[in-house]
Amino acid sequence: MKDKPVIVVSNCLGFCNCRYDGQVINDKFVKALESYVDYIKVCPEVDIGLGVPRDSVKLVKVNGKAELYQPGQDRYVTKEMDEYSEKLLSSLDQVDGFILKGRSPSCGIKDVKYYQSMVKGASSEKGVGRFAEKVFEKFPFAAIEEEGRLTNMGIREHFLTKLYTNLRFRSIREGKLRDLVDFHTRHKYILMAYSQKELKAMGKIVANHQNKKYEDLYNEYRDYLGMALENPPKPTNHVNTLMHIMGYFSDQLSREEKEYLLGSLEKYKKRKTHLGVPVGILRSYAIKYRQEYILSQYIWEPFPEDMLDISDTGK
Repeated sequence: MKDKPVIVVSNCLGFCNCRYDGQVINDKFVKALESYVDYIKVCPEVDIGLGVPRDSVKLVKVNGKAELYQPGQDRYVTKEMDEYSEKLLSSLDQVDGFILKGRSPSCGIKDVKYYQSMVKGASSEKGVGRFAEKVFEKFPFAAIEEEGRLTNMGIREHFLTKLYTNLRFRSIREGKLRDLVDFHTRHKYILMAYSQKELKAMGKIVANHQNKKYEDLYNEYRDYLGMALENPPKPTNHVNTLMHIMGYFSDQLSREEKEYLLGSLEKYKKRKTHLGVPVGILRSYAIKYRQEYILSQYIWEPFPEDMLDISDTGK
């Protein structure tokens, strides 16, 4: 595929000294991803005119409503942020994902401090940044993460799988039913690992027994695809999926080959090895026994595999 995923990224993550204190955060993953994606760089706080450096803002409850407040200036900027978010996000047609600054009162996707009153020393709970909240509303099925969480390998691989699946799905938006059938067929085992329930529902959509228009099928399928990819798959789901694939040529495997594969799956289930190990073994058997249908599946490489070279902090 020639097209690259489109990602909206916080400008402070290696591109611009636009944090409230005039600093920039050089993020290794964001930098490594740059050659593979098209970035749309934003800084909501600067874009609404707060400047650099600036007095920090915070989320606070005022008269029962969430407000974005700049204490140093005794200024509310909620209206400006909401108008900016609506205008920017409505102007974006082709977006596959977002990488936003963690814990930011504008961009954080979770664990953002949300103060319960204006009183000094008021208690706080965890919430979502004001801009990020609008992102979730406008793009509920995009791959959305913050830079800190992407240091975790499992979260990172889920993000990349979702990102590139979204890109491939977006590429058939102006297609025909055969394109949707092909997409569904080649993503079968990715979707099986994520959610067998949604996979079954999407299969019925693709069957198109009611002869719906392609646009309607595409939109309906998109909703189920988004639900399927919402959360990372459990290791047991991956094991069951790989066992299902193994069934295509299990009769051809020698006893030693079966034992080697099953041992690798057991190690993965106990989190003693990476998923790529049993996947690599299974793929080699699919090549050896010429399973063309199985080899056409995206489960072998849901995203460019050299992205795995980015180190994992183990957090």
